Amino acid sequence: MKSHILIISQYFYPETFRINDVCRSLRERGHKITVLTGIPNYPEGKFFKGYGLFRRKRETLDDGTEIIRLPIVSRGKSAIRLILNYYSFVISGTVFSRFSRIKPDFIFSNEVSPMTQVLVGSRLAKRKKVPHYIYIQDLWPDNLETVGGIHNRRVLDHYAKMSKKLYERSDVVFVTSPSFVETIRARMDTNRENVRYLPQYAEETESVDADTSDLLEKDTFDIAFAGNIGMAQGLEVLPKAAALLRGENVRFVMIGEGRAKASLLEQIEAAGVGDMFVWLGKKPSETVSAYLARCDAAFVSFSPTPLFEKTIPAKVQTYLSCAMPIIAAAGGETRRIIEEAGCGVSCDSGDEKALAEIIRKAKTLDLRELSKNAKEYCDKNFSKEKIIEYLDGFFEK
Repeated sequence: MKSHILIISQYFYPETFRINDVCRSLRERGHKITVLTGIPNYPEGKFFKGYGLFRRKRETLDDGTEIIRLPIVSRGKSAIRLILNYYSFVISGTVFSRFSRIKPDFIFSNEVSPMTQVLVGSRLAKRKKVPHYIYIQDLWPDNLETVGGIHNRRVLDHYAKMSKKLYERSDVVFVTSPSFVETIRARMDTNRENVRYLPQYAEETESVDADTSDLLEKDTFDIAFAGNIGMAQGLEVLPKAAALLRGENVRFVMIGEGRAKASLLEQIEAAGVGDMFVWLGKKPSETVSAYLARCDAAFVSFSPTPLFEKTIPAKVQTYLSCAMPIIAAAGGETRRIIEEAGCGVSCDSGDEKALAEIIRKAKTLDLRELSKNAKEYCDKNFSKEKIIEYLDGFFEK
């Protein structure tokens, strides 16, 4: 029998997150889906046009998904506003849990930072006496320290204890990498067997016709980077490696925007390698595969931290789905996948000499074979149909 699933996610349509597609897929399988979310304001930090504290508090999407929007403080641009944003969702969700008459069969909390949003699902599940599943995509307090820059031990210990309680009180804890499974189980005292690996699936890459004329044809070995240009990506290794590859017909094609772009441009100029970079800016997701297809390989990197060693970045699935050979300045889970798939080369994060060497090596490899291996590994391990089917099995009454 199909179920009524209440999805708790601070971020949802029209914000662009994968949970939107997960809900649509579960609806297609016959489940009734209700989403408890906030007022859309990510990433700009202000409410989207047409939304507000007293506008569009409830809506129904074309596929039948029902949305309930809680009043929250928008993210803004400051750390204080971000904290208020996090906790306003918790407070509003707690009030909702006390007075709502909603009667779901299951509650599914989708955790992309902050972890605090899972408190809403945990409290509501206890009150309604229904199973609570959580999907951990950002590891807390590790993410808070590494990405958020918070190093106060009292603060980190508080969130470590909070996360541990939420893990142990949940019926199933889904996580996005095998390393996350090991890490979370080691932090729990009870119910360790409830932690399950549920990878993010590769998004469909059937692209619309895209004008890629801004990527001029050249007799170069083109390496594409697609995604957020932020501090966590560790892209400062690129201009250093480019300097070592000067005159070797290598070009880096950058697709995306981000807070670290200005700093990266300064580093590229200082290294004197501006002619080795092509900047395409942010492109619609449905056109990215067309740009990747014009390149020889795709690049992924991370800052050298223990957290990122345990993480499988979503762009890896995207590259695999697009049958791209991968060049990675990353170890851990990313290296494991590349080696298992036989789809590319990797080196340690932040090592520009090693990166230059593996790029030289990639130029000598059979790219068609790497491409074939990438797609086959993706279909076997990150198939959307297989992953949704596995998840769906937990929602049978």
